Amino acid sequence: MDKILLSNGLRVVTEKIPTGRSVSFGIWVKTGSRNENPLNNGISHFIEHMLFKGTDRYSAKDIAEQFDAIGGNVNAFTSKEYTCYYAKVLDEHLPIAVDVLADMFFRSRMDAEELSKEKNVILEEISMCEDTPDDLVHELMCAAAYGEHPLAYTILGLKERLLEMTPDDLRAYMKEQYTIENTVISVAGNIDDGLIGLLEQHFGSFANHGESPSLTEPDYQGELVFHKKKTEQNHICISLPGVKSGGPLQYPMALLNNAFGGGMSSRLFQEIREKRGLAYSVFSYHSAQADSGLFTVYAGTAPKQTKEVTELIKEMLHDLAVNGLSEDELRKGKEQLKGSLILSLESTSSRMNRMGKNELMLGRQDTLDEMIAKIGAVTMEDINALLDFMFAQPLSLAMVGSTDKAIANVRRDDLVLLRSN
Repeated sequence: MDKILLSNGLRVVTEKIPTGRSVSFGIWVKTGSRNENPLNNGISHFIEHMLFKGTDRYSAKDIAEQFDAIGGNVNAFTSKEYTCYYAKVLDEHLPIAVDVLADMFFRSRMDAEELSKEKNVILEEISMCEDTPDDLVHELMCAAAYGEHPLAYTILGLKERLLEMTPDDLRAYMKEQYTIENTVISVAGNIDDGLIGLLEQHFGSFANHGESPSLTEPDYQGELVFHKKKTEQNHICISLPGVKSGGPLQYPMALLNNAFGGGMSSRLFQEIREKRGLAYSVFSYHSAQADSGLFTVYAGTAPKQTKEVTELIKEMLHDLAVNGLSEDELRKGKEQLKGSLILSLESTSSRMNRMGKNELMLGRQDTLDEMIAKIGAVTMEDINALLDFMFAQPLSLAMVGSTDKAIANVRRDDLVLLRSN
């Protein structure tokens, strides 16, 4: 892996992989729903959509045809803390991908007519999320954990705010957020010595400088949020405080999550699905932000089983708080995590994603050997320190379903400080 600064200071991270014929190219911008406010919530995601709606050189159809013609893929995504525009193409077609994405990035027209049409597209996307309770419940979980903090904002935005946005609003937000300091280019694959010249040609004139806005660390709330909706299943999320991205407890958290609910051999899957047959989908995951994180358990189950499933999850969390992980779980988890890490880095797109995100959010890159060494170095003391932190706060709980009867009386504070008792 190499890090290079273009003549204007724009950061570029690259990894040459000569054994394949593909190249993945990404433009990463450090802005997402967390950088928004109640009046412009959803604008980061809106801009992501609008960059595909045409430039002076390429119409929206032209952009799609450029990549279809070379058998490549182009797409984008917005998260709470960053936005990424990316393409995967054959190595010989990288100049086309860079040219089109750079044109989108710098010279999107933000046409008023296209903006109006795209508003409707995003409104349909919001409606689709609202009609998908197993997606919606994770949004509600953020509100239960973070309250009014921007980390609780929905990435898609609010319908009434989106309807009010103008092309000038989007341009002003881009001028503030889409700066050299907030941007990283990441490239992985069969690249050659001409790459830097190509990037200088298309990005060397980028001159929008600005300071990254300061972020306010969220206060974990530990609340209950219920959304009434007629569904065949109740969808439940239970969360505890997690750890920040790149922090010292990052790998202990990954190992704990794997053991508790991260796979088919995990405690959750084996107890709730395999042994009792109470859910088809049940798992845990950890979401890390720049200064915070959430450890979340999800389950979808029939209304008549909701109380039993919720109590089972709490019992399993109680056991985790009191007894922690076993030495066998820690040992197996390390091998599992090492294997999944190595396999996940076999494609150029996954390597591009890892490099871009790490440079943007952490300002550093760990090699594969360094990551494997950090996994191997995790001790039971590290796991116990993590558990002490997690169980010092009450549970956050969110549910989408027809009634909150099964969760209304859940004690969210009865696991607090179990580690010290």
